[in-house]
Amino acid sequence: MIPETIRRAGLSDIYEKIEAGERLSREDGLRLLSSPDLLALGVLARRVRERLHGRKTYYVLNRHLNYTNVCENRCRFCAYWRPPGDSRAYVLSPEEAVRKLSEGPPPREIHIVGGVHPELPYSYYLELLSAVKEAFPEAHIKAFTCVEIDHLARISGKSVEEVLRELKAAGLSCLPGGGAEVFSPRLRERLFPRKISAERWLEIACTAHRLGIPTNATMLYGHLETPEERVDHLLRLREAQDRTRGFLCFVPLPFQPRNTPLEGEVEPTTGFEDLRLMAVARLLLDNIPHLKAYWVFLGVKLAQLALHFGADDLHGTVIEERISEASGGREAEALSRAEIERLIRAAGFEPVERDAFYRPV
Repeated sequence: MIPETIRRAGLSDIYEKIEAGERLSREDGLRLLSSPDLLALGVLARRVRERLHGRKTYYVLNRHLNYTNVCENRCRFCAYWRPPGDSRAYVLSPEEAVRKLSEGPPPREIHIVGGVHPELPYSYYLELLSAVKEAFPEAHIKAFTCVEIDHLARISGKSVEEVLRELKAAGLSCLPGGGAEVFSPRLRERLFPRKISAERWLEIACTAHRLGIPTNATMLYGHLETPEERVDHLLRLREAQDRTRGFLCFVPLPFQPRNTPLEGEVEPTTGFEDLRLMAVARLLLDNIPHLKAYWVFLGVKLAQLALHFGADDLHGTVIEERISEASGGREAEALSRAEIERLIRAAGFEPVERDAFYRPV
């Protein structure tokens, strides 16, 4: 029997598709993304979430390391980058990186990303990974976006495959999903013309998957993109996942306009918009197993609520993450294991500590 909430929202046909395990179409995605009935979307996404994971909600004890804020891409949506020689520019040496990561409890996952630095040599990245892996042999290292991998291939004169193999030998476990932004040539030209194309990002991610290096995937939304561009981005990820099965998790990232060139032109996303996109992502991405409520961008309370709209991962402790701090988008410095588990239980779910590959600890 179709729930009355779904019937009133005019989504009975989509409900029947979901119940039958049928794949949703682009038109379905656009209908869902325009629906004003948030609770109906939550009912649909919750059914899929519970079919996949029951009441389990994952988290990880992790640390973030942003090794430099110097970046040649100069994206208009970014408040983090600095040009070389700027008084606020920095680069961490491998030794400094290890010292930073050693402050506090030992992490189970180490997340390393930074700017596209025009002067750092290729050897720096291998030395950084090797130093971190030597200091934390039990931790999984999730490092370097596809944008950074492209940069390393260019400065080394090596293929993407060669670079990934060498990084893996130095300690790399998997790739984060950043740098995808929105797969739209129109937006790339307007907001991040120096960054790699959608095709290149997907090519690098799929190459990593073929080498046994899983990755995450992201979408930065809430700036100048259209609903059609949001849905098309999700569907391109779904198509790539059909080929490689290498995406572990999708992470929707609401744009933080503060301190960026878009401040004043773009308003921050609303909680309604964030939860609706979370639900639509869960419904369209039927082949990506996990959906993350990234509390660093969403805020702790909205991330907790997102668990009822399809998300099954509350990320982790996230000690020192500078990119969201630059845009004023972070409300807490870190969360302890006890705090994360309290948030999950209070929302009615079962906390499961995981490693970088979503294996329960």
